[in-house]
Amino acid sequence: MHATRVLVLNSGSSSVKYQLIDMRDASRLAVGLVERIGEQTSRLRHTCLATNSTRERQGPIADHDTALKAVAEELARDGLGLDSPELAAIGHRVVHGGMFFTQPTVIDDEVLTEIERLIPVAPLHNPANLTGIRTAMALRPDLPQVAVFDTAFHTTMPEYAARYAIDPALADRFRVRRYGFHGTSHAYVSRATAALLGKAPEEVNVIVLHLGNGASASAVRGGRCVDTSMGLTPLEGLVMGTRSGDLDPAVIFHLQRVAGMSMDEIDTLLNKRSGLFGLCGDNDMREIQRRMDEGDQRARLAFEIYIHRLKKYIGAYYAVLGTVDAVAFTAGIGENAAFVREAAIAGLEGLGLEVDGERNAVRGGGARLISPEGARVAVAVVPTDEELEIATRTYELVGNRTENG
Repeated sequence: MHATRVLVLNSGSSSVKYQLIDMRDASRLAVGLVERIGEQTSRLRHTCLATNSTRERQGPIADHDTALKAVAEELARDGLGLDSPELAAIGHRVVHGGMFFTQPTVIDDEVLTEIERLIPVAPLHNPANLTGIRTAMALRPDLPQVAVFDTAFHTTMPEYAARYAIDPALADRFRVRRYGFHGTSHAYVSRATAALLGKAPEEVNVIVLHLGNGASASAVRGGRCVDTSMGLTPLEGLVMGTRSGDLDPAVIFHLQRVAGMSMDEIDTLLNKRSGLFGLCGDNDMREIQRRMDEGDQRARLAFEIYIHRLKKYIGAYYAVLGTVDAVAFTAGIGENAAFVREAAIAGLEGLGLEVDGERNAVRGGGARLISPEGARVAVAVVPTDEELEIATRTYELVGNRTENG
């Protein structure tokens, strides 16, 4: 029997998201989430798509090892266990691959060591990713395990886009450069946008706007990323749910000297208490819209700052690309908040960008154009699918190794 299933694991600091995907038709067989790992109130929610049934476990789950064993048990209850001969590989989301990993990579001891060496530039994410990988390898040591890196899609950026204007020797010594994140989403959406236009990825230039609680933009020329808004960390760039995005670096020194804040306090401020939340106390765009409708000026200012930054990046990446075939909105806000899309494109008619009100108001329905018929530049809504992207890259790699090995 030819194995066609891929288990996708996304291990966070206190959670594990997973999907089991059959690569014959990209169908989901099971999806689930383990959250609050290490707490007394841990929960595992598992859905089997074949039977359309959902089960929940509640109670303490001590660590990732226990969490993944619980996931394996739930899958086995549906006849989809990790011992199935139909399981081809396990694909792992790894946030930071530095410049070392430019492609999905089969995991071995050398790969584990390099991911570990990158912990200083991804202290919140890479340790959790490593824990998930090691646990999965212990459960199925005979099965190919593949790391798919958030940063890999952005490694095609030219040096002049990836470098900061600081001493190169110092930067190289401490790995300071612009890496970018959300790469699996940007890769998937840029290709899906090309398909929506009936063209190959190599034939189109796309600005991708991944707008969720975390948010990033990318300029994609002919299928290759040439610039992206996030940098050394996911803090740079757009205004986000709780992150500030771009700001004068001297703000940090000022807060340290004048406000007497410690570096840890400033780190928490900029990553967890800024962005929309810091501006108006809400990071849910639906709530911000409700408050604006009621005349809340603080919510309106937060929204205007958010849109202003977004427009600046659209304009900047239009200049970087020279010609643009499409602007694609994706992720939670990008896919669902029509008023955000309308506001972001408003006033950009001179760049060939327009939104059709009726098309924009349609909810759901997959990838679709929201620009008027005959518009010079297409504006699209393209639902992202990072799990399918990870599964596809994993399966391609494992299949190629099998064929060539």
